[in-house]
Amino acid sequence: MKKQLFTWILALAMVGSAQARDLILAVSEGTSGGTDHARVIAKYKGLADVLGKGLGQKVNVVFIREFEALEAGMKARRFDLAMARPNDFPARGMRDYGYQYVASAQPDGQCLIVVPQDSPAKNVADLKGLRIVLPEAAAYMAKFCAAELRDRGLDLAKEKVQRVREQAAVPFYLGNRFADVGGVASYSGVAKALEKSNLRVLHRSVSQPYFPLIADQAFSASQIAAMQRAVAALPQTDEGKDVLKSVGVQGFTTDTEKPLLALLPWLGL
Repeated sequence: MKKQLFTWILALAMVGSAQARDLILAVSEGTSGGTDHARVIAKYKGLADVLGKGLGQKVNVVFIREFEALEAGMKARRFDLAMARPNDFPARGMRDYGYQYVASAQPDGQCLIVVPQDSPAKNVADLKGLRIVLPEAAAYMAKFCAAELRDRGLDLAKEKVQRVREQAAVPFYLGNRFADVGGVASYSGVAKALEKSNLRVLHRSVSQPYFPLIADQAFSASQIAAMQRAVAALPQTDEGKDVLKSVGVQGFTTDTEKPLLALLPWLGL
């Protein structure tokens, strides 16, 4: 009886210790994000504080630069929370490592198919036989654009595709007539400067969740709900608006769990 009582007290102590410890929010901004740890930590501190307030625990930000480290951390469940792009990583966190959906940023992400202003192409069907420039085949946006074009009847395996390391190279290729059409992310710096690059959007893909926030399987349903309420309410206060401005998003939605779960099959992953 005494042994059982001791075991029960020890278990309670361990639970109390786990609940008292600081939580870790891992942030990955992908290859397009900043590389300075201090900057990223400061950028997401306000969001971490909002999540921590909802949970009643302190949340610390950890910047994850390498995709391998992000995947390994989710697999080992070293992160209590993770907010990451490319979006296929949070999707894998849910599918493969038991993480739970919390929210995703707004607006959603799209693949933009862009051409020079004077291009005669009017729709995706007109792109057959043209020179297409896309990010490297392993890149999330390359897979995103390929899946969208596949659904629109264009098989990239049968087309002339050139690969670039950075999306920023796409306007250069198009502007110098090294390619006829390109694909970029709607949330990229390239997309925000299309007019200056003398490019136009020929086609917008279906929308997919952007910059998802996921949580470890240990969180209860009430804790997930508390975090969802906290991030959904951010646009309602000046302090919340400052948090959104710092992160660089318009808001958060809690309605994209099903699309996020369907993302990997759509990408063919």
